[in-house]
Amino acid sequence: MNTESDGVNARHRTWRLRFTPTPRNVVEARHGARCVLRSWAVPADARESVELVLSELATNAVRHGRVPGRHFEVAMTYDGEKAVEVEVSDACPQRPVPADPDPEGTSGRGLLLVAALAHSWEIRDRGVGKTVWARVLV
Repeated sequence: MNTESDGVNARHRTWRLRFTPTPRNVVEARHGARCVLRSWAVPADARESVELVLSELATNAVRHGRVPGRHFEVAMTYDGEKAVEVEVSDACPQRPVPADPDPEGTSGRGLLLVAALAHSWEIRDRGVGKTVWARVLV
């Protein structure tokens, strides 16, 4: 895993890591999220949804939000009872747009999956780039 630190704050149930924008690090981010969600005792069905949301957003950051020399950042916060919030940030200012995917295509469904699995989601501007935020109920 290419990270700056372990990023876990058990007291506040937050987790935040930075990754270089490579496909391998999408896998690493998902694995890290899985471990943290288990340690927080998030129910299994909600864990799967959170992992998928995080994976889709991280994939978008790698495929569409990559800026040379910049990282993407993944963060999760768990309130302990109702929801996990997922954030994936990248340095590209271009906002993703949910599209009607080609029925025969093998991509283009990530944001549709996020919208289906999350209670709510949005795109937030940052000083550099953007953050895509999603709230998954547990």
